[in-house]
Amino acid sequence: MKRDEIKKFLAYDGKISVICADTTNLVENARNLHDLSPVSTAALGRILTITAIMGNEMKNAKDKLTVQIKGTGPIGTIIVTSNNYPKVKASISNPNVDIPLNEFGKLDVSGAIGNTGYINVIKDIGLKKPYIGIAPLVSGEIAEDFANYFVNSEQRNSAVALGVLVDKDGVRSAGGYLINPMPDATENEISKIEQAIFEAGAISKMLDKQLSLEEIAKKITGDENIKVIDENIIPIYECDCSKQHFEEALITIGKEELKSMIDEDEKAEIICHFCNKKYYFSKEELLKIYEKINNESK
Repeated sequence: MKRDEIKKFLAYDGKISVICADTTNLVENARNLHDLSPVSTAALGRILTITAIMGNEMKNAKDKLTVQIKGTGPIGTIIVTSNNYPKVKASISNPNVDIPLNEFGKLDVSGAIGNTGYINVIKDIGLKKPYIGIAPLVSGEIAEDFANYFVNSEQRNSAVALGVLVDKDGVRSAGGYLINPMPDATENEISKIEQAIFEAGAISKMLDKQLSLEEIAKKITGDENIKVIDENIIPIYECDCSKQHFEEALITIGKEELKSMIDEDEKAEIICHFCNKKYYFSKEELLKIYEKINNESK
């Protein structure tokens, strides 16, 4: 099986930045973990892909990106986080959305997400306060929504494409690209890219045809002399949850609620929304946590 990868390029003598991603395995892992329906796979896969691309744009290992999409569609709220590796994880309100195909006979991602709502992006990059950007959804198709976000919240004109091809066996292909012109890019060069994008077709179909990321970069820019500036970036789906993390979470719920849990349930089972792993706390473990809260409050 071909490995997932993100590659970065420069086109037209360094005037155009291009990032291409193949996230097929990553999205398939998410589909299995969350037991996603086909349309939920397509929606979450697109968001995972752009979050991985944006996450890798951050400079430091401790930097953290959180993307939240909340629309009026039945899929509800989607939250995806990434570091700069990029390791991504996601939670989704309704993983089993099942709605009719759209008018073109394709999975109706826009109908599942909803075309009203917002994208909320939080970048914790070590400053006193995290950067928070917000933009309205314009279509619910994700790629157009992020292109609008980049213009309005980060002041950069971008071409964004995201795609997930799903069949009865799972994810056949998934990926995307992000193109940003530099300040010295000419109108002629931008026009060439617009034409090349139109002629190239869907990113998911190019990946399904086994085109390499370099071949895709050439097709979407119309530049046969693109330069590879970074490669071997492998995006993965990985949750960093642990029993210790959830013990810390139990501490934060407060003495009264924890005492009620001990008296009424005599145990606790917590499910991680990012990977569906279950963590069990016995009555004895809950009592130790309760005693710890008592000692810290004295």
